[in-house]
Amino acid sequence: MKLTKQWLYRFVTARTLAVGVLALAAIGVSAGNASADWHSFWHKFHVDTARNNAWPDPFNEADARDTVAPFEVMKRNGWKLHNTIGHDLFREGDGVLMASGTNRVRWIATQAPESRRTIFVLKGNTHLETEARLASVRQTLSGMNLDGGQPSVAVTSVQPAKASGVWAAKISRDGIAATPRPQLPQTSSSGTQSAGVASGTP
Repeated sequence: MKLTKQWLYRFVTARTLAVGVLALAAIGVSAGNASADWHSFWHKFHVDTARNNAWPDPFNEADARDTVAPFEVMKRNGWKLHNTIGHDLFREGDGVLMASGTNRVRWIATQAPESRRTIFVLKGNTHLETEARLASVRQTLSGMNLDGGQPSVAVTSVQPAKASGVWAAKISRDGIAATPRPQLPQTSSSGTQSAGVASGTP
């Protein structure tokens, strides 16, 4: 009976100690979590305060990038169309550049801004025709005395808008004809100046 009481006493004592240790551990973990949450709260508070005081500076650059991004896309697409060598600049059948196509390639390779010197070749009706066009453009570039590296050549399926030479010439002549004759100021006998038509043909 005495052994049973001692054993029961030891069992209860050990169990009580174990429960106490677990309780203290739980309290410590809870306190640690609360402390971490507290520090996280104050860190976020200081960050938000600094951001509000600096507004709108942290967001100006991002807004500026978002504003100009569509224009950069439009510029890139515009230069792509401008630098496209279309069907009418290649000889039909064998895909060799004509004289006008050679001049176009030379202008792109020498006069376009260095960052915009990629030459785009319009895809032919067949794979062989496209390859012949690429070979002709590369051969033309290899015969030029270029400053810096040789422009890259790529294939495109987007055909640029075009107009006939007759229509373009008519627009140019109509613009010249609609330009008013130049006028020079004239001084009258009273000394005042007035606009008058200059004598002679322009």
